[in-house]
Amino acid sequence: MKQQDNDKMKQKYMNFIDSVQSVVLSTIAEDGSPFGSYAPYVRKDGKLYIYLSKIAQHYRYLEHNPCVDVLMIEDESRTGNMFARQRARFSCQAAKLENEANEDIFAEFEASFGSSLIHMLRGLDFSLFELSPTEGRYVAGFGQAYDIDLEALRFDHVARDGHQQSEPTM
Repeated sequence: MKQQDNDKMKQKYMNFIDSVQSVVLSTIAEDGSPFGSYAPYVRKDGKLYIYLSKIAQHYRYLEHNPCVDVLMIEDESRTGNMFARQRARFSCQAAKLENEANEDIFAEFEASFGSSLIHMLRGLDFSLFELSPTEGRYVAGFGQAYDIDLEALRFDHVARDGHQQSEPTM
C-alpha cells in the first residue's frame, strides 16, 4: 500500500474513533462465560476510560478479570454495507482508578457528555476504569484491515490473498 493511501486510511480511522462515543465491552463472567455490554468512553494519551456503576455486571467482571475487548463500530444508519461496517477492536487490560485523583479524565468526560451529568454521576456509585490497549485491529471495509494501536502510531495494512470462496453446499 502506498504511503499516501496509508495516511488517508489513518485519517479515516482517527475521524471514525473521534465520532464514536461508546464502546461495546466484552468481559468474562466469574464462570468463564463471555458477557457483552457497552459503556460511554473517553480517550486520552493512548488509553480508554470508562465510568461504571458498581451495580453493573461488567463492573464486577472487570474487578474479577481485567481482560476486556472493546469494539467501536459504525452506526448502522450510516453504513453503506452491513457486511463491511467500519470498526475498531482492541484487546485491553483494565485497572480501576481512584475517582478523586483523575480530574483531567473527568474533564474529558464533562467535555464529551456534559458537566451536569458527570457531576451527578460522581455523586453515585460509579468508578473510573482505565483500559490499556495491548493490540488492535481497524477494518474500514472489504480488504481494508489494519493492525493498529489506539493513536495510529502503528498502522499496518493486513495483506491477505483475499477472501477465499467456499465450495457450494448441497
